[in-house]
Amino acid sequence: MPDPIPNPDVAQQPGGDRSHGPLLIVLSGPSGVGKDAVLTRMRDLKRPYHYVVTATTRVMRRGERDGVDYHFLSPAQFQQMLDEGQFLEWAKVYGNSYGVPKQEIASALARGVDVIVKVDVQGASTIKDILPQAVFIFLMPPSSEAQEQRLIKRHSESATELALRLEKAKAEIDRVSLFDYVIISHQHRLNVVVFQVDAIVTAEKCRVKPRIVEL
Repeated sequence: MPDPIPNPDVAQQPGGDRSHGPLLIVLSGPSGVGKDAVLTRMRDLKRPYHYVVTATTRVMRRGERDGVDYHFLSPAQFQQMLDEGQFLEWAKVYGNSYGVPKQEIASALARGVDVIVKVDVQGASTIKDILPQAVFIFLMPPSSEAQEQRLIKRHSESATELALRLEKAKAEIDRVSLFDYVIISHQHRLNVVVFQVDAIVTAEKCRVKPRIVEL
């Protein structure tokens, strides 16, 4: 079955009471679950969010763009931002550093725009300690076999690195209870995943007791 195409007659803004204020949406899941693919589709469908660009010291992969997929920094540049307290959270993963720019989030929230941050499960846990009022969404692979095939097709890890990522993914999936919502991330049904994210945001905008994000 083909991935459903969004209906242009359906409101492009996730609904509910916009007076609730902007949300901070933390999108996470194990490596290879398709977080980048989901965000790319959300941008293609012009979903009305601010997408935070993570800073990293890892090498740019084929097809990636600096400032769009990541802010690709040297270790010295990353360390300077870290020393200046510019990251909401940061971590070293597989020898590379990743950090979420704090000011980018604050600026978007101040404009009244819902913000989406993509982090690994460790990063989501850190953010939940700092900002428990954020909305936490876990992307779940349809199966361990599907996830392994996605990682293999990336051709970006050695056999040893692939084994490490798969082992870590099992531990990350065990932490799903940390999150508010879980979505099954089907690689060929990305529109459905996007619709589900929108539905979560709509539900959150309809809460009797709204989430108030203070950064």
